[in-house]
Amino acid sequence: MDSPLVSSLFRSLRHHRSCLTRSQLQHIRAPRRTIVSLRPDAKRAAKEGEWFAKTPFLNNDMSEEFQRYPMVTAADLARRIERPKRVKMLVRDYVDEGAEDVDALYNPHYGYFSKHAVIFETERPFDFTSMKDEMEFHHKLAEEYTRFEDKLDAVEFNPIRQLWHTPTELFKPYYGEAIARYLVTNYKLSLYPYNDLIIYEMGAGNGSMMVNILDYIRRSDPDVYARTKYKVIEISTALATLQKKRAASHNHLDKIEIVNKSVFDYDLYDPSPCFFLALEVFDNFAHDMIRYDPETETPYQGIVLCDQDGDFHDFYVPQLDPIAERFLRVRQHVVRGAYNHPLGTPKLLRKMRGMLPGASNLTIPEYIPTKAMLFFDVLREYFPAHRLVMSDFSSLPDSVQGVNAPVVQTRFERETVPVTTPFVQQGYFDILFPTDFEVMDDMYKALTGKLTRVMQHEDFMQRWAYLEETETRCGENPMLGWYKNVAMLSSV
Repeated sequence: MDSPLVSSLFRSLRHHRSCLTRSQLQHIRAPRRTIVSLRPDAKRAAKEGEWFAKTPFLNNDMSEEFQRYPMVTAADLARRIERPKRVKMLVRDYVDEGAEDVDALYNPHYGYFSKHAVIFETERPFDFTSMKDEMEFHHKLAEEYTRFEDKLDAVEFNPIRQLWHTPTELFKPYYGEAIARYLVTNYKLSLYPYNDLIIYEMGAGNGSMMVNILDYIRRSDPDVYARTKYKVIEISTALATLQKKRAASHNHLDKIEIVNKSVFDYDLYDPSPCFFLALEVFDNFAHDMIRYDPETETPYQGIVLCDQDGDFHDFYVPQLDPIAERFLRVRQHVVRGAYNHPLGTPKLLRKMRGMLPGASNLTIPEYIPTKAMLFFDVLREYFPAHRLVMSDFSSLPDSVQGVNAPVVQTRFERETVPVTTPFVQQGYFDILFPTDFEVMDDMYKALTGKLTRVMQHEDFMQRWAYLEETETRCGENPMLGWYKNVAMLSSV
């Protein structure tokens, strides 16, 4: 059963949607309570490892439940057919997208991608050269969106359908062909003809990137196509089936292999030189939440408690789990430049802020990409000769409070509704994190020993895309103009 508060939210939106403006929709808060530290035994609790962020609102004291409720992991949650209650878990386990045993995003019974998410796609590519400008592309995209959802609603009406798109779908086949040119060029420079062209793609969605790349290679270089092997690592059984059908419809079935498991469960060693595509997947990698004591600078790891009503409460403890502790240690030793951090202000200023009425006893949260670090471990251990091609958001608007904080949003009756907390009803909300490419670049190099290059999406496309194919009549190019907040990391 869903939380009564969430059910009430959706009922209210349904009954009063015409009375709500877009700005009002954007300020709807998801149901959540935060534990306060204003209690007689607060000092004792802090000494024993409990800590709660102060809030101006007096809410229920859940410290007894925190001691009593069992600690669970994403693997434990995967076996549940209903949303968990009376448990606690690391934030990483709550928001985990990177494993087969996921909760908020990929739980097979109530996760976001498993229940409500649909990938937008067009029946045919956009004819950019016939469009006047980017504004016309906006209008045509809106029309395609409406047509796509109308078709889905004709089969089954779903007011909470979570529809999302990728640059692969918006700019197909041109975006995929740009990636293909990069792969083929680098393959022929150093690997051909002694090695096959082996391509791994993690999270291939509808299979559009796969067929766009294979179509291009078959058409432009038959000799390379004869040496090409395309392997997909796909967590979703439904998408794995769809990808196989897409490959068959383009006569590529003999070229592909689909491994239906999480990349974090992958255990097949491949010593061969290969390219590994990780496109728009880092934004859903699970993060841990860390807050710091402003005076001692001690890190406290976030733990989410789910009470008997299904509502969430955040707790913070100084005992870091080994993965979070390792991330902080590795980052401290290998990252060369300055990076955004909750303790970035001078200690004296933090102390003065702590004296203000209502000041928090902990810093704002920092979301650390622990799953991304584990992904680099997988690449090092099972794909030692890989060359990574990774793209994702370097920044995101409308994020929740914190450093490297995610955007948390849902869609209701085709309206996007962002919220202000990551602790939301599982299955209804997408959780997207930005990537700090400078930090990830240094950590990836340290953990894999590879040489890398980071560039903006626009720069990559200017080098590898045939830009005349996506240029409008006035000279604007949506494939360059869109995704200004996306960067790409590649290794050699």
